[in-house]
Amino acid sequence: GKVGGAKALAPAQANTLERQQIAEFKKRYKSGGGKGNAGRLPGNYARRAPDSRSELVLCLDGKGECIGCAGVEVDRIKKMDGYDGSFSAPLMSNLAISRKYRRRGLAEELVRAAEVIARREWGYDDVYLYVEKRNAPAVKLYKKLGYRTLWEDDTATTLLPTEDGRVANGRTTIVCMKKRLGSGLFGNLFGM
Repeated sequence: GKVGGAKALAPAQANTLERQQIAEFKKRYKSGGGKGNAGRLPGNYARRAPDSRSELVLCLDGKGECIGCAGVEVDRIKKMDGYDGSFSAPLMSNLAISRKYRRRGLAEELVRAAEVIARREWGYDDVYLYVEKRNAPAVKLYKKLGYRTLWEDDTATTLLPTEDGRVANGRTTIVCMKKRLGSGLFGNLFGM
């Protein structure tokens, strides 16, 4: 879990974080319009973005309720090689599974779906992601799926719940990971 701060979110903290996440989703994964998926998530997120360069993949239960998601978008990836450059590539983000549906392989399916979009629909050979280093289960999952660490940034910040019921910025270490798509086992092992 998170280091520092409260052990559990207060209702006000949960509401604040939920509002911030919904606002981020609306910004990143703009709706293509239409009425087909209204009511599942605010903003009609199950529809394709007009420019097809950002997607939010949803996992729904038998009742149509969202139990997981993963985003992928073409974004600027930092090089962190001493030159402070960046380049455009698919960046996977917002992988989340409802607690009661975890440990069933759904996260792996969502990651693969995001990879398919990056490779088959957008034509990219690599996909990247950022993950907090202290999120050991996520780092383990990504490594199992063929992602390799490129760099770490120990100057990053994240939102943390505080003991007094607020949400505040706290220090974290972000890990940038990369996976080569469509190159098979040997390509992922040797960075091909």
